[in-house]
Amino acid sequence: MMRRLVLAGAVAAAMMATAAEGFISRKTWSEIRQANRGGPFVGLVVPNAYEMDPVLGSPSFTPSATLPYLDVQGRRFRFGTIGGQNVVMVMTGLSMLNAGLTTQLLLSLFRVKGIVHWGIAGNADEGLQIGDVTIPEHWAHLSLWNWQRYGDGPENELPLEAAGDYTRELGFLNFSDYAAAGHSPNLLNSIWYQPEEIFPVSGIPEQRQHAFWVPVSKRYFALAEKLEGLELPACVNATTTCLPRAPRVTRVSRGCSANLFLDNAAYRQFLRAKFGCTPVEMESAAVALVAHQHGVPFLTIRSLSDLAGGGSSLGNEASKFLSIAAQNAVDVMLKFVPLLAGAHDEAMDV
Repeated sequence: MMRRLVLAGAVAAAMMATAAEGFISRKTWSEIRQANRGGPFVGLVVPNAYEMDPVLGSPSFTPSATLPYLDVQGRRFRFGTIGGQNVVMVMTGLSMLNAGLTTQLLLSLFRVKGIVHWGIAGNADEGLQIGDVTIPEHWAHLSLWNWQRYGDGPENELPLEAAGDYTRELGFLNFSDYAAAGHSPNLLNSIWYQPEEIFPVSGIPEQRQHAFWVPVSKRYFALAEKLEGLELPACVNATTTCLPRAPRVTRVSRGCSANLFLDNAAYRQFLRAKFGCTPVEMESAAVALVAHQHGVPFLTIRSLSDLAGGGSSLGNEASKFLSIAAQNAVDVMLKFVPLLAGAHDEAMDV
């Protein structure tokens, strides 16, 4: 009987300890503290394995000899150096949700002084081509909508607009504007784009603010100008499958994210005309919103893998040029991170 009581007490104590630790074990917390002795880090956030693997195989990345990686809550955080900068790298997986959750976990667990995010993207600017690497100054999330009922129009107040939950300030997409001849009006009516509710660490808890266009770090964006003359390969694995010209690095005004893979020319043209988007993809705005709320400087590097919806001589050829687009994004990231040496030694606008 006594043995059973002792065993029950031990189990209860273990359960209480687990709950108190937020389901992260004491061993893992100890490893996190050990890892943070190597900080502060530049946080490297990447969506997919094909955008991360070239980094792992690059001589520019040196894994940590003492703690090469640490697995926490389904994510693998990899430690090492790039150009003298201590880095912690994590793969998010596809979508805004995964990107936001992973970035929050990164900032909650580790001493991160800044974030660099990279990957491939669709292209909304017909003046650029597949393989070009874009570095936007602002990011917006474009899949938070208020879907208006049929029969209402721009002059009609949206549900809960008076309470401050929704707005008509950012504009809308009316489906009837894209209807085939003889099929207007459209029962789908209109969607109105909405800003995100945010709760910055510098604000008051439970008092919301709003953000639509989220700026990247001014210092990081200025540093990125040094990369605009970087030469990038024009052919896939040195084959005869080549782009019309060598890809280039260009800083642009705006990038746009949403939980959708865009392969529709009409919507791509709408986004370009309405919001001025250049890269269109599925993660960067989530990384931006989390970093922005924490006051952590960040920058996103996105290489164009296709003209969303086709429309050029190349069409949508993401599968053909995926490897070169991913490698170009990696090459630019590996050149950018060493530029951060000394960038955090003095106060900066994030």
